[in-house]
Amino acid sequence: MAQPARLGPAPYSFALQEPCLDTPTISLVIADDHPLILAGIATLIASEPGLVLLGQAVDADGAVAQYERLRPDVLLVDLNMPGSGLEAIARVRARHPQAKVVILTTYEGDEDVHRGLAAGAAGYLLKQSAFDEIVLCLRQVVRHGRYLPAGLASKLAARIHSSALSRRELDILAHLSAGKSNKLIARDAGIGVGTVKYHINNILSKLNVSSRTEAACVAQQRGLLHPY
Repeated sequence: MAQPARLGPAPYSFALQEPCLDTPTISLVIADDHPLILAGIATLIASEPGLVLLGQAVDADGAVAQYERLRPDVLLVDLNMPGSGLEAIARVRARHPQAKVVILTTYEGDEDVHRGLAAGAAGYLLKQSAFDEIVLCLRQVVRHGRYLPAGLASKLAARIHSSALSRRELDILAHLSAGKSNKLIARDAGIGVGTVKYHINNILSKLNVSSRTEAACVAQQRGLLHPY
């Protein structure tokens, strides 16, 4: 099992603590729009003596409502669900700044991780994580910590030291990744073709790629195009 990385001080710190033998029960609400995922997680939680499932939700509104009603120790939420997992996290954290949220998702790009943590999540896990790691993450977060697997922490660290794309460049990148020509991008974005070329050159440079196709591939891998 991969151990969470230890990054330096702000903006992110993920110091790992060993679980205590005498640990309190952790109550959970899980939010995911896939019935099989919900059922699977519920079954695993039921098998773990230290965890108790209080409720489930299938969209952002439901996640917020369940948190408000049940006040679990941790809200476990997917990113890609109706209403957006990020929106659910932001709404819960805005009303309850001390709320503890862990993301459990398939998205593993550095931008995905950054957006999740920026929204207020204290932990970020992939759905292929071992259940032991999920339990470890939950206990770490409940003890006022943060948890991020080593692989995701490395991606996040690389993002911190890379050149970030501007909002306009992200918009152009989305058009480019859809296979649009410069002329069509210019029309849709309401700018000149020369300006489109300027932005695309900047995008290629910041992503360290040499072609539009490479840019689209890297954008997908890093989570720059995810709509949630």
